[in-house]
Amino acid sequence: MSHNTFGHLFRVTTWGESHGPAIGCVVDGCPPLIPLTEADIQPWLDRRRPGQSRYTTQRREPDAVRILSGVHTDQNGRQVTTGTPIALMIENVDQRSKDYSDISTSYRPGHADYTYEVKYGIRDPRGGGRSSARETAMRVAAGAIARKVVPGLRVRGALVQVGPHRIDPQRWDWDEVDRNPFFCPDATTAELWADFLDGVRKAGSSTGAVVEVVADGVPAGLGAPVYGKLDQDIAAGLMSINAVKGVEIGAGFAAAALSGEDNADEMRMGNDGTVRFLSNNAGGILGGLSTGQPVVARFAVKPTSSILTPRRTVTREGTDAEISTKGRHDPCVGIRAVPVGEAMLAIVIADHYLRHRAQIGR
Repeated sequence: MSHNTFGHLFRVTTWGESHGPAIGCVVDGCPPLIPLTEADIQPWLDRRRPGQSRYTTQRREPDAVRILSGVHTDQNGRQVTTGTPIALMIENVDQRSKDYSDISTSYRPGHADYTYEVKYGIRDPRGGGRSSARETAMRVAAGAIARKVVPGLRVRGALVQVGPHRIDPQRWDWDEVDRNPFFCPDATTAELWADFLDGVRKAGSSTGAVVEVVADGVPAGLGAPVYGKLDQDIAAGLMSINAVKGVEIGAGFAAAALSGEDNADEMRMGNDGTVRFLSNNAGGILGGLSTGQPVVARFAVKPTSSILTPRRTVTREGTDAEISTKGRHDPCVGIRAVPVGEAMLAIVIADHYLRHRAQIGR
């Protein structure tokens, strides 16, 4: 299987399977002399870690990361990057492969079982193997490094819709994101989601979600006008996350309903002599290049395909069958997709920052 690497100058290659002994990644292209310890990475992994509430899978993984290479202690006693490949590893400790024995010969609707077997002639039925969202833990680890590459960069994410229930943007509070199990910026809607997801979970079903990610401190000019657009690569990075079925930048699909007057982000000169935008429908990107405004993207996550409700399917032998997926699964996989979306946005921006510096010299 090829295509396990993302990025150009800041490159992330992940490896491992959901029920294998470990998962890991190699981050290549990180500049030297950046302070980096496992303690810099672990808090981001803890945000994504499963089993933290009844609204996520109850698989118990500590997700303790180890740095295997790419760092050294400098003359001041700090552990810093050396500029060589950084290898990271997380051991899997709570696999229950027996949960998948009943479905090893049947294809789960909505999963990659059928397409994997058609392409490769073999698949790992234990949690989906390489197609499992377990792989995204390493993206979060790599994203922790990416955040340190761009000076002043701040990347945050929030869940803005669960099923049919959207937040009220007027009640957006970033501090609220860390106070509830949904990464929800609206305390009132978070209470509604709790009741809604309790019903979904008890029914053995699942629901979709929409995640919004925002990057502040992005320098103006990142990207390229034709085939290296910043928003193009953001869309590719977010679309590569498991279960994502749609991506939008700035106003996104809502821009189709706007007039040219409403959509254009007007400009004025600020008191400090810099250009000031009066709105941000472009999501911080014009012509594939960052404007210096916050970069804003959203992505839609489909309902978790592993559900208890029996679904019609076929077997490997070509017979009709019925299947229900047992085991431990997220009733809304979009919840834990928030830190993953943050990580992918950080990785793309770090990659473009290094590409910009290589071409422009600053």
